[in-house]
Amino acid sequence: MNPHPDSIRLEDDATVVFEASRRRLFGIAYRILGNASDAEDVVQETWVRWQLCERAAVREPSAFLATAATRIAINVLASARHRRETYIGPWLPSPVDTSADPTLGAERAEALDLATLLLMERLTPAERAAYVLREAFDYPYERIADILESTTAAVRQLVSRARKHLANSAPRAADRTAHRAFFRAFLDAARTGDLAALEGLLAADAVSYTDGGGVVRRTARRPIRGRETIVRFLSGVSQWFWDDIAVEHIEANGRAAVLLLRHGIPFALLTVTVRSLAISQILWVMNPAKLASIAPAAVQAPDAPRRRQLVAQA
Repeated sequence: MNPHPDSIRLEDDATVVFEASRRRLFGIAYRILGNASDAEDVVQETWVRWQLCERAAVREPSAFLATAATRIAINVLASARHRRETYIGPWLPSPVDTSADPTLGAERAEALDLATLLLMERLTPAERAAYVLREAFDYPYERIADILESTTAAVRQLVSRARKHLANSAPRAADRTAHRAFFRAFLDAARTGDLAALEGLLAADAVSYTDGGGVVRRTARRPIRGRETIVRFLSGVSQWFWDDIAVEHIEANGRAAVLLLRHGIPFALLTVTVRSLAISQILWVMNPAKLASIAPAAVQAPDAPRRRQLVAQA
């Protein structure tokens, strides 16, 4: 028995409505979770709920979808945080390509750069969701209260606490232009082992994080802290690490970054955080599962060809 034409049309309409919101749904889920793979799972679960709901009774499909995605993401965040407690080595958010969509489906590019996502790990799930919806997507407080099943006054407090915590944790990051200039200067200095240039670029309390997730062999299991220690490390590895590496400039999370490739295979994403006219963080994402969202080829052969990985003696 062939399906009725009206039912086919309704299914087509449902798909069109969902696809129109997909980028925004991913943007919400990604900011709440800091993980592209988990965010994709949230989008798929939202699609299932959209398929199963009584769509004729939904007055605002986009509001329904955003509410569903936010609540699912908050639930996923609890299990994700449990996994991170046993994560091997430093944990960093998984990067996403924003070259075509600098704000990743949002009104503004807030809560998107890797440094902010890392800071947001300290927020409660409710604070994180409220902050994302307000700062990145410009949702009214009343709408956020509906989504979080709370009151407007309580949501205002959540957003206020999140803002204060993020502001107190670190100075505001540099704009895109300044970040790009600092990053390119850092990359040149790191590749040539220019100690004076590195010392001039790094903050005294700079930190270098390498996220290998316990999957990539011989990566730093602890952050490298302090300008002098980082400069000594980068100077040492510059003598061999960059010899056979190709560098591909990309945009990740709204910021300049590079993919590092050996024999054509991406094995790391490198970027920095710039605050108060100095580099405060160096971020190396090397976990193949996290690189999959921005460099799918990295998952195909995480250990091949065999290579010397980024090694930290500190």
